[in-house]
Amino acid sequence: VQLQASGGGLVQAGGSLKLSCGASGRTFPTNIVGWFRQAPGKEREFVAARVWSGSLTNYADSVKGRFTISRHNAKNTWYLQMDLLKPEDTAVYYCAARTGWGTSFKPDDYAYWGQGTQVTVSS
Repeated sequence: VQLQASGGGLVQAGGSLKLSCGASGRTFPTNIVGWFRQAPGKEREFVAARVWSGSLTNYADSVKGRFTISRHNAKNTWYLQMDLLKPEDTAVYYCAARTGWGTSFKPDDYAYWGQGTQVTVSS
């Protein structure tokens, strides 16, 4: 499975960005997709995840109510809509995928990763 993330950029606080992650190759049987982020000097942290074929989603407390994870079946693509962005959201954002029974907030549980896209929120 190859993942390609895109959509990052520079935005002012309070603004919005939408990240995309396209999957190619042998995408079956990965069934959980998610987003993580890593700020300079910090560990990679969970942002959001969802079950591909269901409605179960999970969000980090820091982004609940502001970020939304969604997917487009036919395009093998998932998204992270980020609204009301804050300077502390600044990080490299990574998409990830795994095969499992539920969403996980642990990076080690995800076998497939995109290359990362930079999101910078100015104050």
